Amino acid sequence: MGATVRSIHSSMHLVSGICLSLLLAFPGSVDAANAAKSPLSAEQIVENMVRKDQERAQALRHYEATRTYRLVYQGFPGNRNAEMVVEASYDKPSTKTFKIVSQTGSKLIIDRVFKRLLDSEKEAAEPEVHAKTLLNRSNYDIALTAFEPSATGGQYELTVVPKSKSKYVYKGKVWVDGTDFAVTRIDAEPGQNPSFWTKKSGIHHEYMKVGDFWLPRRNESVSDIRLGGRATLTIDYQNYRINTPRKVATPKTGAAVR
Repeated sequence: MGATVRSIHSSMHLVSGICLSLLLAFPGSVDAANAAKSPLSAEQIVENMVRKDQERAQALRHYEATRTYRLVYQGFPGNRNAEMVVEASYDKPSTKTFKIVSQTGSKLIIDRVFKRLLDSEKEAAEPEVHAKTLLNRSNYDIALTAFEPSATGGQYELTVVPKSKSKYVYKGKVWVDGTDFAVTRIDAEPGQNPSFWTKKSGIHHEYMKVGDFWLPRRNESVSDIRLGGRATLTIDYQNYRINTPRKVATPKTGAAVR
């Protein structure tokens, strides 16, 4: 089980790095007819996406959210599962903090998967690491696969391949909202095999709009282990509070003030 836990943890680095996002959907076929109908080129889509991401990053000062981590492992040497509920907060420019509310199930999974994921996410938020994971032309080769028109602006489907191997990057398909130019979904696999013990890993990230921001809604990772097991890890995000003032305790009374 120790090797299995290492495999699960490694494959989930992408959740931290992208805050990113899981079924394998790469490379997929190019829908040439729909891509030809796209009102924008891949270059224009990426330029708009980078610009809009920078604007949202400047505006997002603080958020809080509730997360539920769940992992189910089936296989050798035995089935295991665990769940952990976490209160997460972010403060501009790159500070993330976590408070564990509850935890049940396998202590091995909680300590060696869930808690390490929290540590990895803090690392991935550091400016030097974050810059290397951004979805842009510096980090990825990007091609327009298809355009899905709709009354609200449609979605662009992109195929992305990382220019360098890293535990924080991915290769697969990305869907971008045609109005906000924000990523709405990712179906991919890790940019490099996360572990010798992992035969195949797939990731699926879903995002939702909260106010003016697009934030994670659900991440899922499915890893097939060489010993014959399968691990499914999900993270559900709820109760976002955006740019709300933080409560600070006064030195004398400890009372919360805004």
